[in-house]
Amino acid sequence: MLFDQTVTFLHTSNLKAIAQFYEEILELPLVRDQGVCRIYKTSADGYLGFCTHLEMPHKEGIILTLVSDDVNGWHERLLKKGVEIPEPPTHNAKYQIYRFFFKDPNGYTLEIQRFDERLG
Repeated sequence: MLFDQTVTFLHTSNLKAIAQFYEEILELPLVRDQGVCRIYKTSADGYLGFCTHLEMPHKEGIILTLVSDDVNGWHERLLKKGVEIPEPPTHNAKYQIYRFFFKDPNGYTLEIQRFDERLG
């Protein structure tokens, strides 16, 4: 049995910076503003929420992966918007993915990737 939707919630201390990054840079639709939490639609049934009341001490172990067939397009789009991207997209043969990494205003690592073979 599968779930209907998924939401990943993460801590932020700056909802304004999060709103600017996720709404203006990534252009994700805001689907719910709860005052202390903002929830964004990332795919047909996937959501990402940022809340000021959550505590998460270790950001370095978290990678938010956004899957897209157009990795190069996203790379160019984000560069044009001033996002610092340390390395261009590369293919990882071991995991059979094509991807690149960058950080959001909280310091979370984001990855935009394409699987060589689609999931599901």
